[in-house]
Amino acid sequence: MDIRVGIGYDVHRLAEGEDLIIGGIKIPHHKGTLGHSDADVLIHAIIDAILGAANLRDIGVLFPDNSPEYKNIDSKILLAKAYEKVLEKGYCIGNIDATVALQKPKLKEYIDAMRIVIADTLNIDIDQISIKASTTEKLGFEGREEGVTSYAVALLQKNARDEGN
Repeated sequence: MDIRVGIGYDVHRLAEGEDLIIGGIKIPHHKGTLGHSDADVLIHAIIDAILGAANLRDIGVLFPDNSPEYKNIDSKILLAKAYEKVLEKGYCIGNIDATVALQKPKLKEYIDAMRIVIADTLNIDIDQISIKASTTEKLGFEGREEGVTSYAVALLQKNARDEGN
């Protein structure tokens, strides 16, 4: 069986008055993320993980942050487009494991909704998505509530119909 693993990482600054969108869910908070798109740190890390596993470079190459086409775009759209490229190479997702590092707000109550949104966007089973949240015990820029970080690992496997190719 042909399997591949990719890792993704993303970070965004937090600022007053911005929307906080993580995993496709808008989370009520007085600070949100700054970025060219909707700055969804979790989905961006997942995109990099699946692109990396498929040897398709990274989010910045596929969706440049200086392109007006992607200004304020919903990151779920970028995720779906990235996964189309992965599927074109003959791979599908085995599973995704991701972690978000953020001091506040606590994400525990939003994780199941994030898993549903991401699974629906990718048209995969929710059991293929694991999302964890962690504080940094008030250490670093996450702990000072200046930013948020996300890490993701994706396992891709060759589609059964493409195994012989």
